[in-house]
Amino acid sequence: MLWLYLLTRTALWITAYGARWLFPADAGARDPGPALAPFERWDWGHFLNVARDGYFPAGSGPWDAEWDNREAFFPGFPLALRAVHTVVPSWTAAGLLISFVTGGIAVLALVRIARLYLPDSDAGLRTAQLLLLSPCAVFLATGYSESLFLALALPAWLAAHRRNWPQAATLAALATTVRISGLFLAAALALHFVLTARARSDWRPLPWLALPALPAALYSWYLHARTGDWMAWKHAQERGWYRHFHAPWEAWSNTWESAFEQVQTTGYAFMFQAELLAMVVGLALVALLAHRRHWPEAAYVGLSLWALGTSYWYQSVPRATLLWWPLWITLAAWTLRSPRFRTAYFCLVAPLSTLFALTYLTGRWAG
Repeated sequence: MLWLYLLTRTALWITAYGARWLFPADAGARDPGPALAPFERWDWGHFLNVARDGYFPAGSGPWDAEWDNREAFFPGFPLALRAVHTVVPSWTAAGLLISFVTGGIAVLALVRIARLYLPDSDAGLRTAQLLLLSPCAVFLATGYSESLFLALALPAWLAAHRRNWPQAATLAALATTVRISGLFLAAALALHFVLTARARSDWRPLPWLALPALPAALYSWYLHARTGDWMAWKHAQERGWYRHFHAPWEAWSNTWESAFEQVQTTGYAFMFQAELLAMVVGLALVALLAHRRHWPEAAYVGLSLWALGTSYWYQSVPRATLLWWPLWITLAAWTLRSPRFRTAYFCLVAPLSTLFALTYLTGRWAG
């Protein structure tokens, strides 16, 4: 299984090398720039700033006009980055190493989860293929938090299926230090616990399920101590990314306008089109999971869609698909049943994966 992981990582590094030489910021450049520069984009800067300087360096904060709203990012990945940087001098290399190692752990865990749902002997390999070749797979190879989150969330889900609730809750708590999605995972674990508990003794681990809320509470307390705002994380999201609450139909309308009404430049408009498509895929997935009575999985994806679909417009929905392991297992089942569907899927998704990778690696917004 790891050979597939290594091959896809190599393919992305080759793409990054080509992007650096073929698409420099200055079309007349004769020097392609630093080798790791293609990976130093967008959210990476926020993670780097937190890891290197902390959340409020030199008394700066949201009261400053030029504030970068870095408190919108949970501390798990920056803490890991700071720890790895003690042995890896390059910050960018440290971030890539974290994603490389944790991405491999996540793939191995996904393979095991797929085998719980699908009887086919190739189910694990196929599910891993679908994730690693997905449109937003580039974000699993960058200094972003998706790989680290999956390396904690997927083993938590495996532990829940083994009914090892202390382990599941501990891993979910660690996942919550990385992304707010850890709370969605905790809700799914709680629902899985309720639906599978039978005897009175099965309910004894129930208090463990409160553990994933602790990191979010501690982070809110930390931010309040420095800003006087218990909702500082949410308010940073609102200031920096327009994540004020809007009704789902308003968010859809605003995203549609940005995608098709020529109010955005073409690059951003294309990505808003991808946001709409990813939202449709997510809604269809939730409906399918509910139809099959996979309630915990439906709750996990549904809560993610609610969080992403009630802002001013959609942002990062395509990237969130990386965290929806029920999607990749569902697609794996379909591709295993139908060779034609498998061929059609990979032919259609290949250009999207390439476009998203090049878009990110050349410094354009890629969700």
